[in-house]
Amino acid sequence: MSDRTLNLSIVTPDRNLFSGEVDMVVAPALYGEVGILPLHSPFLAELTVGELRFSGAKDGAAEEYVAISGGFMEVFEDTVTVIAPAAEFAREIDIARAQKAAAQAKEGLSSKKTEEWDKANASLMRAESRLNIAQRFGK
Repeated sequence: MSDRTLNLSIVTPDRNLFSGEVDMVVAPALYGEVGILPLHSPFLAELTVGELRFSGAKDGAAEEYVAISGGFMEVFEDTVTVIAPAAEFAREIDIARAQKAAAQAKEGLSSKKTEEWDKANASLMRAESRLNIAQRFGK
């Protein structure tokens, strides 16, 4: 295995979620999951709601899981930058709150007019993604 690493930054409007060296990044791109290793070609991808994961963080974690709600990922010279509207580690997700948000979104889908349906459906996708990631990889 190579001694090269990636410099990963995950940034949201609220905070810098993560910044550090990793061995690999896998992200939910718009047209499918994409994996990034050191020496990857320059790359720009639109991300969708889902699970971003990375491994080899120097803080000792073997693999970390992050729920993201879309955004963009840029890869350039062993630097990966993820800019997302919202992102949180699986261990930070409040399962009860995620369950409540999913239930509210499902309820809202049945009562929404056509023009509001897309927004309610996006809320449901985010809530279900967060819940799924928290249940599989959280606390």
